[in-house]
Amino acid sequence: MNLENVQKEVAGILSEPVPFQEKEMCVKLLSFIDLTTLDGTDTRQRVEDLCQKAKEYGTAAVCVYPYYASLVKKNLAGTRIQTACVAGGFPASQLPLKTKLFEIEQTLKDGADEIDMVISQGAFLEGDYQRVGDEVRAIKDLCGKAHLKVILETGNLQTPDNIEKASCIAIDNGADFIKTSTGKTSVSATTEAFYVMLKVIGRYASQGRIVGIKPAGGISSVEGAIPYFKLVWHILGEKWMRPELFRVGASRLADALFARTK
Repeated sequence: MNLENVQKEVAGILSEPVPFQEKEMCVKLLSFIDLTTLDGTDTRQRVEDLCQKAKEYGTAAVCVYPYYASLVKKNLAGTRIQTACVAGGFPASQLPLKTKLFEIEQTLKDGADEIDMVISQGAFLEGDYQRVGDEVRAIKDLCGKAHLKVILETGNLQTPDNIEKASCIAIDNGADFIKTSTGKTSVSATTEAFYVMLKVIGRYASQGRIVGIKPAGGISSVEGAIPYFKLVWHILGEKWMRPELFRVGASRLADALFARTK
């Protein structure tokens, strides 16, 4: 894929209308949010406050580091809000596979319903696609029924062709979702990378393989989030307009969306 062509395609799609008013889009987007805190300064109180906000807003999940998995699970008991954790050497993914698996196994035991892992970008960039795929497969096998979101870190993959290739590797090896970014790099989610990922998901969907998608990193305003909503609507359609197949990783965005739903 050529970046210039992708940019033109994205611009064309975003110029097309969607059958929703802004308030309707905000209500839907709020229900797709993985309400997230991934700071070295996270505390039990901050995480508990985030869980309370998730219940008030009706978000899809609360996403935290593994240390807080059991706390989130406890605070969300009796709700449909999922406990999501980044694990497996987040954010750099520079750990041996056995160490990643140990961390993820413990995180699942502590109550995580969903695991957000990062592909081994170094291995990918040096062409070791087998290692990348084998790690995704091993982690998905461990997760079992727990949802696995595979973070591609698209800002580090350099080209649309690489993003397409990484998307395919993740899906072929069991990803339930593919996700743009960790939010820990200089370039996080972009509509161009998201477009490429959506087109890949569309191809798999035509063969009966249904995969979710999650943009994350740097999406903090309503105006910044709506283009992702529009791209999903126009490329994948109504079926993906639900938390089971569309998530948005964010923290500040949730407040902005909630304010627009009033």
